[in-house]
Amino acid sequence: MVFGEIMREDKLKEECGVFGIYSKEKDPAISRTVFYALIALQHRGQESAGIAVSDGKEILYHKGLGLVNDVFNEKILDDLQGKISIGHVRYSTTGSTTTVNAQPFVVKYKNGFFAVAHNGNLVNADILRRDLEEKGAVFQTTVDSEVIAHLIARETKSDLIDAVVKTMEYIKGSYALVLMTLDSLIAIRDPYGLRPLCLGKLNGSYLIASESCAFNTIGAEFIRDIEPGEVLVIDESGIKSIKPFNAKKSLCIFEFVYFARPDSTIDGINVHNARFNAGRILAKECPCDADLVIGVPDSGTVAAMGYAYESGIPYGIGLIKNRYIGRTFIQPGQKVRSLGVRLKLNPLKEEISGKRLVMIDDSIVRGTTSGQIVKMLKEAGAKEVHVRITSPPVRFSCYFGIDTPTKKELIAASLSLEEIKNSICADSLGYLSTEGLIKSTGQNKGFCLGCFTGEYPVEVPREGRKYLFEKC
Repeated sequence: MVFGEIMREDKLKEECGVFGIYSKEKDPAISRTVFYALIALQHRGQESAGIAVSDGKEILYHKGLGLVNDVFNEKILDDLQGKISIGHVRYSTTGSTTTVNAQPFVVKYKNGFFAVAHNGNLVNADILRRDLEEKGAVFQTTVDSEVIAHLIARETKSDLIDAVVKTMEYIKGSYALVLMTLDSLIAIRDPYGLRPLCLGKLNGSYLIASESCAFNTIGAEFIRDIEPGEVLVIDESGIKSIKPFNAKKSLCIFEFVYFARPDSTIDGINVHNARFNAGRILAKECPCDADLVIGVPDSGTVAAMGYAYESGIPYGIGLIKNRYIGRTFIQPGQKVRSLGVRLKLNPLKEEISGKRLVMIDDSIVRGTTSGQIVKMLKEAGAKEVHVRITSPPVRFSCYFGIDTPTKKELIAASLSLEEIKNSICADSLGYLSTEGLIKSTGQNKGFCLGCFTGEYPVEVPREGRKYLFEKC
């Protein structure tokens, strides 16, 4: 177990981030543009990173384990020259953390070459993989993204766009894909729009990204979101949009609770505003008599400001985050297990001592870290700690690219509100309602709420392994 897993064990894990760029002319800086965009998307995955580039004749690529800065250097970026490029940062929800599972995948098939990068998870990947293997397909990785590549490659009698559309008929689940051929860039979003994907422009080049914050980082212009079920083809003739399926938007609402960067706008909803609104609504739904509102950095910070604004209780900084702790830090020994939280979060004693605190956080998953933070605040002199959560209780697993624990590990699936409160040693506990969370976005429908309600937009496996290669 790496340090990051200790620190995030009470959080849902990120998925992945994808980026693509199409330039009509060869761009000597194209790999650097992707590099900086991937750094902006680093919060979506920290286990591996990769970039592939087409120069019109071949596809060059480099990928490896670690953060974007760990995987690439000046020489590698200098060697990745071309006019089209895609990139990927990964957190593994299927498959192990090995270099072979890093993306993008570069595929050679009968009609040429293509590279693909995927954010999401297929719920029928095991069935599709078995069928492909029975027909002679050989798999090199243990991720469902390779299933998508095989399905596209086997449609040799079709052009690539027809092959993509036929593949979409087979695959079920979530997928935000960037696909690159020698002369085109293709963006694909599943018919439910479970994972975000958007279109931008920079100096005449078109861009595709998981989040609009990537455009902000490189100075690009946001154009629009890719629509659910849309296939967007960018080549020398311009942009072509294909919508082969009836779409029904069910965007993962946890993007606004925790995953996305606050400076991103997804499907017309600004993440910062949604979190601030969630805090305001939480203050109305779960009021508290206290002296100070604090947030658990980072996703709880904006919501804490919203709670303070609505409640009239002063906002303060009660927890300082150490931003220089990497995910591969040596695991603390058994005798100092609580050191894991203290290394990343430290209470500001002068601010909280003797005060009744409202502690705002985005979620409670297992309850382990929340309990440690409450204990730490009280040891630092807090008189009371009232925990308020800006999402409903997480009672069900996600099947669409978020690494939630099994249901038996989710504290809210087995304990009552009072029991959870006692488990984390809080003086009181309150969750935002499902209705309140939806209201915080400014919209009234179009979200996947499966981890809260157990109702999913796509039929999911109710028994057995949650992911294709998960160990039982």
